[in-house]
Amino acid sequence: MRDLIRKGVKTVGVDCVLSHEGFRSIYGKSYACPDPDTHPEDWVDFMKSFSRQMGTKPVVIAAADQFVSAIGHHADELADHYIFSRATVAVQAALASKEQQYALVRAHGFPCPRTEYVQSDRELLEFTSTAQFPCLLKPRHEREWEGLPEGNPMRGRKIIVAQTSEEMLEYYRSVKPHRPEIIAQEIIAGPDTAKYCYLSVYGSDRSRLGYCVVQELRTAPIFFGSACLVTPVVDHEIARLCDEFLRSIDYVGLCEIELKRDVRDDRVRLIEVNPRFSGTGDCSIYAGVEVGWLHYLDLIGQPVSPVEPSRLDFRHFVLRREAVAVPEYFRAGLLTWRELFGSYRGRKEFFDFDLRDWRVTASTLWYCVRLFLVAILRRLGLRPQA
Repeated sequence: MRDLIRKGVKTVGVDCVLSHEGFRSIYGKSYACPDPDTHPEDWVDFMKSFSRQMGTKPVVIAAADQFVSAIGHHADELADHYIFSRATVAVQAALASKEQQYALVRAHGFPCPRTEYVQSDRELLEFTSTAQFPCLLKPRHEREWEGLPEGNPMRGRKIIVAQTSEEMLEYYRSVKPHRPEIIAQEIIAGPDTAKYCYLSVYGSDRSRLGYCVVQELRTAPIFFGSACLVTPVVDHEIARLCDEFLRSIDYVGLCEIELKRDVRDDRVRLIEVNPRFSGTGDCSIYAGVEVGWLHYLDLIGQPVSPVEPSRLDFRHFVLRREAVAVPEYFRAGLLTWRELFGSYRGRKEFFDFDLRDWRVTASTLWYCVRLFLVAILRRLGLRPQA
């Protein structure tokens, strides 16, 4: 919303989670909609009505997996009301689901760790019988474990790491009564700094309109979380690998591909594909590749000249994640005060800190200060609530 409004485009948000920043931001107004996962028909009716109220056929761009899935599943019903990439919504919806995503990337030869779609104890034990531990368990969609019952050890998690076959089976059995379909996967060995993201946008003619590669320096949580500190880099191998894959599936639209270089053999392997805009994707704008703007121009039929990164001399922060990550890195012995202050030197750009957008910025700063105070009190032996 912020990026398009700065270009003079009338932009509004639609979301079913009222706590999200879009409802507080000065960059456009956000409207509450039904949850497309739990009330799909109501969501479709809302979207049709919303388009009629706007008096036009607006462009719709997803920034969360559940809306990628919803647009893909209801494309025929929405086509008369919204402009979106009709040619690729089915592929995007498949990529938003982990079991379909890994099947698709393997079919097109994209290197990835050993991964299996599991629906029973037997299938999990078949995987663990030859797996190299530690391994991961993931839901098909990140949001699937958010609705697990209170007290469930998997509730709200994106992944869980198991050190043994027995531990993996125990974790699986805790979610099986509620979500029996999960993804089992071997890890890609290496530190967080071995992780990279390919941020890109492809046009309706399947040409690459813009891209950049960023290196992850810290993540929240550590090792397997989302990036909170990245810096743009030049990596021709990653750019080529990702570009060849997306062209092979005739991809159109925004896409972020997260990868990691395995320290055991120096090979780059896939972590996940996000067929949408993201917090990390915000970094591309500051690198000179305005992916959202390029995608918008392509969708409305305007000619677009391909763009490559023009600025690499900065670091990009998502402060809410950074506030979670820094104490974890200190506790794990992976960060010193010298290294922390060093990471804040030089030019900095932010996803969730903008003095003009004061309500979002104030909320971000209060969240960070609260976590900092909690960390200090815990060091003093107290047990405050976060």
